[in-house]
Amino acid sequence: MAAGGLAGLLPAQTQLEYALLDADTPQEKENLVYQYLKKMDSRERDLTVPELGGDLQWLNTEGPISLHKDLCGKVVVLDFFTYCCINCLHLLPDLHALEHQYSDKDGLIIVGVHSAKFPNEKVLDNIKSAILRYNIAHPVVNDADATLWHELEVSCWPTLVILGPRGNMLFSLVGEGHREKLFLFTSITLKFYKERGQIKDNSIGIKLYRDSLPPSPLLFPGKVTVDDSGERLVIADTGHHRILVTRKNGQILHIIGGPNSGRRDGRFSEAAFNSPQGIAIKNNVIYVADTENHLIRKIDLELEMVTTVAGIGIQGVDKEGGAKGEEQAISSPWDVVFGNSISGTQEDNVLWIAMAGTHQVWALMLEGGKLPKGSDLKKGVCLRFAGSGNEENRNNAYPHKAGFAQPSGLSLAAEEPWNCLFVADSESSTVRTISLKDGAVKHLVGGERDPLNLFAFGDVDGVGINAKLQHPLGVTWDKKRKLLYVADSYNHKIKVVDPKMKNCATLAGTGEAGNVIGSSFTQSTFNEPGGLCVEENGRLMYVADTNNHQIKVLDLETKILSMALPILNRDACDVPDNLPVQKDKVSNLPKLPKSAPNVQLPSLTVAPGQTIQFLLKLTLPPDSKLNEEAPNSWFITAEDNTWLLQGQCPSGEIKDVSCQTTIPFQLPRSCLSAEATLAIKVCLYYCSKGSSACMMKGISFSQPLQVADTDQGSLTQVELIHTF
Repeated sequence: MAAGGLAGLLPAQTQLEYALLDADTPQEKENLVYQYLKKMDSRERDLTVPELGGDLQWLNTEGPISLHKDLCGKVVVLDFFTYCCINCLHLLPDLHALEHQYSDKDGLIIVGVHSAKFPNEKVLDNIKSAILRYNIAHPVVNDADATLWHELEVSCWPTLVILGPRGNMLFSLVGEGHREKLFLFTSITLKFYKERGQIKDNSIGIKLYRDSLPPSPLLFPGKVTVDDSGERLVIADTGHHRILVTRKNGQILHIIGGPNSGRRDGRFSEAAFNSPQGIAIKNNVIYVADTENHLIRKIDLELEMVTTVAGIGIQGVDKEGGAKGEEQAISSPWDVVFGNSISGTQEDNVLWIAMAGTHQVWALMLEGGKLPKGSDLKKGVCLRFAGSGNEENRNNAYPHKAGFAQPSGLSLAAEEPWNCLFVADSESSTVRTISLKDGAVKHLVGGERDPLNLFAFGDVDGVGINAKLQHPLGVTWDKKRKLLYVADSYNHKIKVVDPKMKNCATLAGTGEAGNVIGSSFTQSTFNEPGGLCVEENGRLMYVADTNNHQIKVLDLETKILSMALPILNRDACDVPDNLPVQKDKVSNLPKLPKSAPNVQLPSLTVAPGQTIQFLLKLTLPPDSKLNEEAPNSWFITAEDNTWLLQGQCPSGEIKDVSCQTTIPFQLPRSCLSAEATLAIKVCLYYCSKGSSACMMKGISFSQPLQVADTDQGSLTQVELIHTF
């Protein structure tokens, strides 16, 4: 057994650490580590790690792994982590680099030991999602009851423990920022035990979870925002490392970056991001929190260019700032929102930044101005606004003395009497406010009074401190109703807060992770929603339902979760902004066979700008199957009313008839006639399973429209059902 856990390593490793401080050359450091290993290896009794229980759940492997059997002859790095923790995320690039340098053939294995902080993090499916989200490619064990954590007396996330080939403990590294030591200790340990013939080169059965997943239009979207017109959405498609700009019906206007991570400015087709999160749009300019690149990026939709406006591309440790943006190192920015300085002459002349990596809120000056309790600042300066940098839940009248714990969501209420920033402070499970008059940081809901207690989480509706949240990641202000909505991520809920009364209540979600759509708010389900926004007129809320890989649309007036936004593949539908209809696509539409029936649908009353979702449900004859190689498609025509098709995607593929195909259609804002008819046509090729005979069949649905001036609701769904 491990005598005294990690404490047994402390005397010898402390001596080594002091000696390394005095060493001048790499050779001296390597010799010191080598001598340390000789001493540790000659101990009468190894400090050994107990075997992991056989009933624990493993990920990224073909089955359970035994530390003392399967990993005998390997140098093992145990990474004690929890997936919510920003410090644990900061360690992942070091582990990725170590894996790249040494494989299991070289004798190295990294094992993630997931030791949850929050109850939600104990659930295997949620850990699976985190492994995908953060591209973890080594074995991970779900130590939900923290058995090994307690056995070794681990006390901090993250903690690395390096084991020799007998499961003997050799080193521990607590916290982040030890890359040089990690590589030094690991490389010398491999060398030391190879010389003694104790390293084995056998492969470990790795089976990556990500390889079993089907492709998805979105992958872990972290944040979503809507422009002032309500017509365009901006989506941080975090897992695909890209930014999407779409119409409100899901038609893609721009794809910026992706699908692979990188760090590159330039044209949209060249640009690269790394797990972008927060986004803010004004007119044709978007600012992006490029989280894992530690950058703030600027997207110009008119020039179709991406530039860097803050950060140097490596994680910063500076907690003050004050340099020009592109010279100022920053750390894991998670959200951004526009705001005003107290002395500026222009609107939206500040970009507020939730700097999760240093537990602070920063400001990037888009124009010259002055911040509360601050001096005049020049355009381009990037600096700390609130938060000491200590990970705390500390409120204070002086913004620099306040403490945050991984702030991950921001929203602005500029109007009186609020005039504040709302902050989703994830690790303290609170929502806080920062006054934009004097910088005072105050509590709104969640958490508890002890600023050092970051474990006051739960799922309780209530007032102020009696309300409980679990790792909230997003907030958005509803100007119309004067209410704040919160993405209570680990409770899988959307909550609503009345900042005047400090009352917090569940708006949507059951508290169970799921993906129920088309129901009332209280019956709908989410899976770790990370961001949300409300359109200017207060009608629709868009939610980045992160682990469901969707943007959900909630109608705040009818209280119905109406749909998951369909993201139309750009190859199938690339609609330039000002073209009436893509003529090449219209001319290439297939002709239906003369035998194709025409189904007359009941007349539908609609309003300019309204979205219609046609839900296509088709059934093939028994013992038939779709010919997937053929051009199965739907298309829309409007014979005498081509103005209806302005800016529309007139066609799309049908890949599978076993599930419904969603066809979005948005009426133009300016309608030229009070009556019109749409034709939704389908062309299918299917084959009889028992023979080689294949058929082409068609169906046309005729949808009369009555255009009214009054609002008919933001979304109407029409079922198109046919059996061939």
